[in-house]
Amino acid sequence: MAGSLDNSEELEFSDRPVPRDQRMGRLPLTMAWWSVCSAMFYLVIAASLALAYGARNAIIGLVLSVVAYAAVNAVLVRHAIRTGLSVSLFSRILLGRSGAAVATLIFFATAIYYAVFEGSVIAVALREYAGISYPLAALVVAVYSVALIFGSIQNWLDKFNGVLLPFYLLGLVAAVVLAVAEYGYSDAWLNLGPQGGAPAGGWWDCFVAYMGVWILMMFTYDYARFGRPEDARFHATINFGAPFYAVAFLLNGLVGIFLAASLPTEGAVSEVSVVFALVQLMGVAGLAFVWISQTRINTANYYLAAVNMESFAETVFRLHLPKWVWACVVGAIAYALMLADVFAYILQALAYQGIFVVAWVGIALVHIATDRGAGDTDLADARAVNPAGLGAWLLASGAGLALHFAGGTAASLSAPATFLVAAAAYAALAGRATARRALS
Repeated sequence: MAGSLDNSEELEFSDRPVPRDQRMGRLPLTMAWWSVCSAMFYLVIAASLALAYGARNAIIGLVLSVVAYAAVNAVLVRHAIRTGLSVSLFSRILLGRSGAAVATLIFFATAIYYAVFEGSVIAVALREYAGISYPLAALVVAVYSVALIFGSIQNWLDKFNGVLLPFYLLGLVAAVVLAVAEYGYSDAWLNLGPQGGAPAGGWWDCFVAYMGVWILMMFTYDYARFGRPEDARFHATINFGAPFYAVAFLLNGLVGIFLAASLPTEGAVSEVSVVFALVQLMGVAGLAFVWISQTRINTANYYLAAVNMESFAETVFRLHLPKWVWACVVGAIAYALMLADVFAYILQALAYQGIFVVAWVGIALVHIATDRGAGDTDLADARAVNPAGLGAWLLASGAGLALHFAGGTAASLSAPATFLVAAAAYAALAGRATARRALS
């Protein structure tokens, strides 16, 4: 990669497309992106779904999610590489500048929420093993997480996460091996499920549950823009494709289900209970495994939160400050939320925001399929409001929220319905707008 820009602040491109001479090679971008594949969250969500709907249903949902994520991201990755746009910049075209500001706000808020979850896991592990107070442990986590993202993707995060990736995979293997050595092996984990048996059609509920983390589509887009055009096929099919999600979702999920059935945990399965069990089973190696997994994912959470907060401030307040300032702001917010017992509220917020994200993905896919690239990098002509995009986004999000609040079967359809309504509404509204322009 060309080294003409030596200031890491200039390498973030929060307000302009990434130029071709600042793109990254295959391996560095792969190592930077694969930080996202490690998190206790992936183990816990699969285990929780297995307990609620049955292990086999959870595994079917995992496989279907791998396929769906790979298919959607193949489209988004190629577009991000071709245009060099970020989610914030692309949203200006889809929604207009006002709508883009809201999309960027949702993006960085969601990234902060995930940073709080994953950071809290490390803090709990430190408290459990080292005996230090939770507030102090949380402060340590917030400070070093901020420090890690002072560099850019191009000159630091790829190397850091590349070094840690093998240790994370070794930790997964070690956890399974030690669990078998300590408690023995049984195929009972494949029959894990609720009392009374797994519900019919539970695989659908498991698949829809993973639509709740379609924020990873936005994560993908913001990372993929650093890819080189000649590597587009590799990134679309391998780096951001099925192999990545086979590790992030399927491998982690299988391990999570197995550990949930094999390790004794206190109370319900949660990130905290899994951490306790791993630390008790593996000792200092368990602490190291938790630190590696959570620190890797939090480099992405903190980085994307800071970059999108920077873009939001520039768009809404015309406030131009370096990324390290926003990194510190993200760290302060994350630390405050880690100390406040607000996890139940954050979970609700994530559920609501997830609907807006699913709608954004539906609109983005239709735009990419129908626009053919005309004006995709002409940001100077972006309107304050794009009626087609913003209208479709609000209509679909409103429909999704209504179904979510209805509960029951309707709630299980909220995310898929949001996606379909967003895609159909944008296709119809954008088509009408094009027809009017042609007649005028």
